[in-house]
Amino acid sequence: MTPTREQCAARDAADPLHALRAEFDLPSGVLYLDGNSLGALPRRTPGHLAKVVEGEWGAGLIRSWNDAGWFHQPGRLGDRLGAHLLGAAPGQVVVCDSTSVNLFKVLGAALRLRPGRPALLVERHAFPTDLYIADGLSGLHPGTRPVLLDSAAQLDAALDSEAAVVLLSHVDYRTGELLDMAAVTERIHAAGALAVWDLCHTAGALPIHLDAAGVDFAVGCGYKYLNGGPGAPAFLYAAARHQADARQPLTGWFGHARQFDFEPGYRPAEGVTRFLTGTPPILGLAALEAALEVWELADPAAVRLKSLELTDLFLELTADLDVEPVTPREPARRGSQVALRHPDGHAVVQALIARGVIGDFRAPDLMRFGFTPLYLSRADVHDAATALREVLASGEWRAERFARRGDVT
Repeated sequence: MTPTREQCAARDAADPLHALRAEFDLPSGVLYLDGNSLGALPRRTPGHLAKVVEGEWGAGLIRSWNDAGWFHQPGRLGDRLGAHLLGAAPGQVVVCDSTSVNLFKVLGAALRLRPGRPALLVERHAFPTDLYIADGLSGLHPGTRPVLLDSAAQLDAALDSEAAVVLLSHVDYRTGELLDMAAVTERIHAAGALAVWDLCHTAGALPIHLDAAGVDFAVGCGYKYLNGGPGAPAFLYAAARHQADARQPLTGWFGHARQFDFEPGYRPAEGVTRFLTGTPPILGLAALEAALEVWELADPAAVRLKSLELTDLFLELTADLDVEPVTPREPARRGSQVALRHPDGHAVVQALIARGVIGDFRAPDLMRFGFTPLYLSRADVHDAATALREVLASGEWRAERFARRGDVT
């Protein structure tokens, strides 16, 4: 039997994560199902930023590079993120730059670790920046060629003696399909290639075990499920076993062995800090740090259990609607979003937003709804499904104003 809203609310009251909802500043009258694009604002972020701006920057000035520990912030936050959410031992994660820049760095390093192998394997339907970076980097490595996979299912057929590096998305940004990281990485290694994972849609959505899975390199963003704010610094992971031999292509001064010797020649730093490039964005790091304080209050296993319950609930509540679910129903193959196909999906999403239910749309016809267990409740999911039902039944999405598209859709 489909659960009622009252039953959903009762389940919320017993939820071990429910108290964390108060850690976020959620606008009144809004049901936010777009945390897979931009996470909500943690309540402690403005105060922490004010402390950094007024105290560390305003009063401490340049002394704060030492006194406030700014200099070591990329590695310190990387270790916290790695320990709690990524399954990475210390010294393998740094928080820096954007996902695209970090992807360029780790792909460049990985290709140099597999000389004589020309193929860089990438999913054809990966998030476009993965494709763009792979294509651009291939142009800088004579002989290297991107090999596009129509799906991860084609991987085994493409894993031959020419395969150098495989770049895969842990979760498909369109459909929400989750890959088995450990099993796929093992297959990649059996072919002699290196595995690079894009974690943008799983970091903060479910427990990740990079070390245990034998991953070589990984990248991810800080502004989706991690709630670091718009344009938050990203992160990268480089397995300890590769660090001594890895040479990344963006050899900026923050990755130098002795930055303040100001040598004209480049010498890479020891360990993962060789993957740093330029001066860290201290204010962006501070916002992400405040969000990590909230994350460290949550058990990642409990986050995953609730995520699956929320997505199950939404799929159940929308099962009889005139939409096509494209997100796998099997829990082991599902991330923390649900994608529904509708020929006029953009207009339907805009009509929902007008009602205060915020999801998003991906061309040509996918309505995406992200489920963020730290601040989304089962009652919220019930209300969102009810709103979708009413929008479709009323036909209000056909209004001309919902057909207009903005710069961001």
